[in-house]
Amino acid sequence: MSKIKDFFVGVSHEMKAVTWPTSKELKRNTIIVFGVCLLFTIFFIVVDFGINSVLDFIL
Repeated sequence: MSKIKDFFVGVSHEMKAVTWPTSKELKRNTIIVFGVCLLFTIFFIVVDFGINSVLDFIL
């Protein structure tokens, strides 16, 4: 039981040392994540269309 208690005391201590993002940083990072996801989506749509076009031409 002592090890479990020590674990949670350690977790509590580490959580106090965490630097949490401000609201402005959180909004900016969220927009960046959505933007990157959108770019990857567009990229894979274009690649998929290109591969399908090449395969249709070959077959």
